[in-house]
Amino acid sequence: MTVWLTAARGADGDAEKLFRTGQYAECEKAVTDQIAKGAGTAEQWILKIRTEVARGKYDAAWKSIEDARTQFPNDLTLHLFAHDVYRASGREKDAATVLTAVQRQIENRIARTPTEQIALGRYLLATGTDAKEVLDRYFTAVVKKAPNHLDAHFAIAELALDKHDRALAAETLQKAPKEAAQEPRYHALLARAFADDDRTRALKAVADALAINPHHVDSLLFRAEAQIDAEDYPAAETTLKAVLDVDPAEPRAWAYRAVLSHLRAEPAGEKKAYETALARWPGDPLVEHLIGRKLSRSYRFTEGAAYQRKALEKDKRYLPAKAQLCLDLLRLGNDTEGWQLATEVLAADGYNVVAHNLVALRDHVTKFRTLTADGFVLRMEEKEADLYGQRALAILQRAKRTLGEKYGVRLDRAITVEVFPRNQDFAVRTFGIPGSDGILGVCFGPVITVSSPAAQGKDPSSWEAVLWHEFCHTITLHKTRNKMPRWLSEGISVYEETLENPGWGRWMTPQYREMLLSDELTPLSRLSTAFMNAKTSLHVQFAYFESALAVEFLVRKYGLDAIKATLDDLGAGLTANEALERRTGVSLAKLDREFTDFARERAKSVAPGVTWEQPEGLKADADSVAVRDWLQKHPKSFWGHQRLCVRLIREEKWAEAEKELIAFRSLYPEFAGTDNAYELLAATYRKTTRPTDETATLEEWAKRDGDATAAHQRLIELYEATADWSGAAKNARRWLAVNPLTPGPHRALARAAERLQERDEAMTAYRAVLRFGVPDAADVRYRLAVLLEQSGARDQARREVLKALEDAPRAREAHELLLKLVGTPGSAPSAPPPREIKR
Repeated sequence: MTVWLTAARGADGDAEKLFRTGQYAECEKAVTDQIAKGAGTAEQWILKIRTEVARGKYDAAWKSIEDARTQFPNDLTLHLFAHDVYRASGREKDAATVLTAVQRQIENRIARTPTEQIALGRYLLATGTDAKEVLDRYFTAVVKKAPNHLDAHFAIAELALDKHDRALAAETLQKAPKEAAQEPRYHALLARAFADDDRTRALKAVADALAINPHHVDSLLFRAEAQIDAEDYPAAETTLKAVLDVDPAEPRAWAYRAVLSHLRAEPAGEKKAYETALARWPGDPLVEHLIGRKLSRSYRFTEGAAYQRKALEKDKRYLPAKAQLCLDLLRLGNDTEGWQLATEVLAADGYNVVAHNLVALRDHVTKFRTLTADGFVLRMEEKEADLYGQRALAILQRAKRTLGEKYGVRLDRAITVEVFPRNQDFAVRTFGIPGSDGILGVCFGPVITVSSPAAQGKDPSSWEAVLWHEFCHTITLHKTRNKMPRWLSEGISVYEETLENPGWGRWMTPQYREMLLSDELTPLSRLSTAFMNAKTSLHVQFAYFESALAVEFLVRKYGLDAIKATLDDLGAGLTANEALERRTGVSLAKLDREFTDFARERAKSVAPGVTWEQPEGLKADADSVAVRDWLQKHPKSFWGHQRLCVRLIREEKWAEAEKELIAFRSLYPEFAGTDNAYELLAATYRKTTRPTDETATLEEWAKRDGDATAAHQRLIELYEATADWSGAAKNARRWLAVNPLTPGPHRALARAAERLQERDEAMTAYRAVLRFGVPDAADVRYRLAVLLEQSGARDQARREVLKALEDAPRAREAHELLLKLVGTPGSAPSAPPPREIKR
């Protein structure tokens, strides 16, 4: 456990400042001198003890505690602090004795001051009182009565963070008095509050804490965690050394050293660090919990779960370990035990946000439909399962065949895939708490969770691409036994995504081009840091792009076999950098240089004759003449030419627009962003009634952007107009790959498949259309009945035609089909109806 280390209010001001700025030895001397003069207050004793604890001098701290308690036998804050110190140093009997003494004091008097009320709240938490009750009756009550009481704000934030209520922690800290900004503890808590939602802000908060106190252990440990997450292990070692320079026996620092040794496949080092972490208090379950949590963060869920079980062997009521074990088991596909643990945690702690969220989610997930095939267990909301469940299974099966064969992987267990129509549910299932904006899927190995198109707003991304990408993770994680750096894992998935369908991949945007040619290009050997140190969402996306580019470079230069052998080496325990050097036969420094050259050459090859100045100075409504005048001075400006094309279309100058758009397209054929040449040129051809040219142009756009549903929809219209049913079916499938939650693509596919005599596909599509409650349901049911009758399913056909007649009782074609169905079996099949049935 952590002993709270804020300087005591009311202690000597100069000594307090020394403590706050990390000058612990000087602080201890100053306070000791004051106490030696016989004028020591309880606050000064507490400050003295804190300086001793901060430096790991527990023998001295115990003696100071005994002396202080003798002088101040009725000070609640001192007693509670003594309890924390005894617990942190393994003296559990002494800690229990202190709580008994506190209990006697509480029975004899009321906590009157804010400081005493905070101390009492901490006592109640230590004795198992409901956390929400303590929060409301003590900590929040103090803030209402004394809004400038700093420790009350800290107490609320700490409790909220312990329960994963990050929003409350952040809100409370931001309302803290201005003097809070002088405390490193304030910034350290703020970093924890923003750790998952705003990593840039979190890292800045830690930097602010360490600017005040370079020796602030909690902030140093947060930084070390971030460095481990970014796979920057040398930097993490340096940070942990800084912690151990302050307190050589700090158990959390040694726990993280055990993690580093585990990740580097150094079992002897892991064992030594683990044992050292437990030296101060062998019974401390926090050590195993921390090691396991960080291993799980690195996707070592099996090893992480094993450490949580060790923690629970020491203390079966230790809820942090039980909650983390719950998450680990759910990620490993052990749902029965995982959900049971969530129930147990919530029963023991009603304020645990993760447990509350998971239990609520479990009740929702039990209503999902389960589809199975070829080693897959696919769980979806019932309507979505009807609309594209079988299509999702088909994508997964194809990915399993293609990628399994390519990487030499045979999966030895079923893979669970869960699709969530609400982003909040996806986040809870994936992370335990809401807040996953921008993340479409996560793979843990045997379990994949994804957001459905319903959770993505009005412009969803291809769910087929997401499934392919995430299942590729399953293959590579299985091959490496979950031992692979993030850049290589993501890089291979994006690379394979692009090979399967170029429209799924990440193309070279102008921003990526600029970043590759600048100092934002990350060396191959440090690519994982690009994800964790990303400043913006653009930088996160660039990390994916750059990682895929690195994989492409390795495949082109050294071959796919080198990649596969590298994955085998990772599974055997080598680090990525060691494996790459071994399998490419060159040094890491040379690989970094080669990749940098490859990436920059690729960037230079894109739009080589273009400049990138924006048409600044032009009014938003500037006409084409004004834009042309600007281009006279900037003849190669990509953005200027784009602006001119858009303006010519708005002015309906179609001949000029076509000429400019063809030139614009030639400048940068790969560009598929907003107002790309293909989209604008197709609009021009549509206005000038040139369907053949429009079709060809839209196909070029669709190849480059798998999410371009506007292109898919228009192509369906064009192909239907020429009775090109194969083309219509192809684009209906493209549309379905992005958004199957609208009737349009299902209806288009049904019509096309019907004409192509693809009866099974047509029937599936018509059934999907009916799930939307369409107004022409009678006609859809009639067409479905015809197809069923042609397929020999006469009973099903009869049911559908009867339902059609319920909606359209005068429909002659339906009556004729019904008479046929109740007549002689085996008579000639009916032809598709010549016209739609009307109500």
